[in-house]
Amino acid sequence: MDVDLQNIKKWVILYPIYINSKKTLAEGRRINASKACENPTCTEVYDCCTHLKIPCVIETEKAYPRDFMQRGRVRVMLKKADGSFSNPAITSRKQLMLQVAELVPRHPGRTKKQEAATSAAAGSSKSGKGGKKKR
Repeated sequence: MDVDLQNIKKWVILYPIYINSKKTLAEGRRINASKACENPTCTEVYDCCTHLKIPCVIETEKAYPRDFMQRGRVRVMLKKADGSFSNPAITSRKQLMLQVAELVPRHPGRTKKQEAATSAAAGSSKSGKGGKKKR
């Protein structure tokens, strides 16, 4: 991929909050909650953009303005310098957010985390009742 780093400031910004189903519209979600995914990370968004063959760069030092604890954002080159789209199937920010939100749950790092979480939850919920008896 030929990435023009001089014009990186003109690229579209994609914060993970934009596609986070746990956030409200007021908190910064930009797409329908039913189409959004749970707590996406900056690297997952970046990996999904590279999978879609769209030039992108992670900016880890940057934070979301409304919630400065949310670190990281992804700069995406939707249009090339000549005005043509990097990926002809994706012609707007909204389409990009919907595509990325669809891909994030299938991210290889995420599927491993979910398997570990489900096996840990199954192991810890063996005892039915516990605690002290009432007198």
